[in-house]
Amino acid sequence: MKIVAIEPLGVEKSKLMELSAEKLPESTKMVFYDTRVTDTASLIERGKDADVILVANLPLNADVINGCKNLKLLDVAFTGTDHIDLAACRARGITVCNCSGYSDAAVSDLVFGMILSLYRNIGRCNEAVRKGKTRDGLIGFELEGKKFGVVGTGAIGLRTAAIAKVFGCEVYAYSRTVKQVEGIAYTDLETLMSACDIISLHVPYNESTRGMISKELIARMKPNALLINTARGPVLDSQALADALNEGRIAGAGIDVFESEPPISPEHPLLTAKNVIATPHVAFATKEALVKRAAIAFDNIQAYLNRKPIHVVC
Repeated sequence: MKIVAIEPLGVEKSKLMELSAEKLPESTKMVFYDTRVTDTASLIERGKDADVILVANLPLNADVINGCKNLKLLDVAFTGTDHIDLAACRARGITVCNCSGYSDAAVSDLVFGMILSLYRNIGRCNEAVRKGKTRDGLIGFELEGKKFGVVGTGAIGLRTAAIAKVFGCEVYAYSRTVKQVEGIAYTDLETLMSACDIISLHVPYNESTRGMISKELIARMKPNALLINTARGPVLDSQALADALNEGRIAGAGIDVFESEPPISPEHPLLTAKNVIATPHVAFATKEALVKRAAIAFDNIQAYLNRKPIHVVC
């Protein structure tokens, strides 16, 4: 059995080798690539004789998947799989697993980092001190008592909701699946967008969520509202959000994800909009989360070899 980590996984090779030795048979051959390539020919060359490919957020199209003739398991060290051609995997009978759960804490942490930065003007406060200024114009807001809306109540959404409750927020949620969770009031999306002071997005990206947060829904938001997106860029209308920010119809936004992976074009409307904190898709990226992710990835391989696959996407 040959396993190829087709791109760097953000964890020291020694840790990956330790996990391999702990969870996989001695006969397993491991290959780790410590550089990232994106062209089809190079990716096929790396994976051409692999039984298992480990990949994070590197896009793999049908040509790459079909070029890896021995591929049986595609182990995606990520939560989302919208960068993988799942149709090509299904056509070949390739099992695809993800690593859902590894970044629940990391993503939720960044959500509140963004909210607190916006509410307490942390960037502007830092600049004021360094320029010898005072707190004039920098009076902030508290989270306590605010209406906090969570769109999507998977594991990350529920963790975000739990933290919001600890801050003393009233928590509302919209999700395809309604869950019985104490302290969360489920409602329809239109009501949530209209009523909440803070809205945090936690839905996967697929055909049903593309453009979900539309111009019309953004227009329903309160003038004091914040919108935080650590889900996927295409789930919202970026131009409509930028327009609302620039026209003062909403108060601010925290954006970790865009329609494409960084580097983001400086022409992107949200990069010049008012009161935006933008980060380069780092919500998942903590030292702890990357180690958790690697451990889950090797659990996936171990379970597959034991003919009891877990975290199966297709």
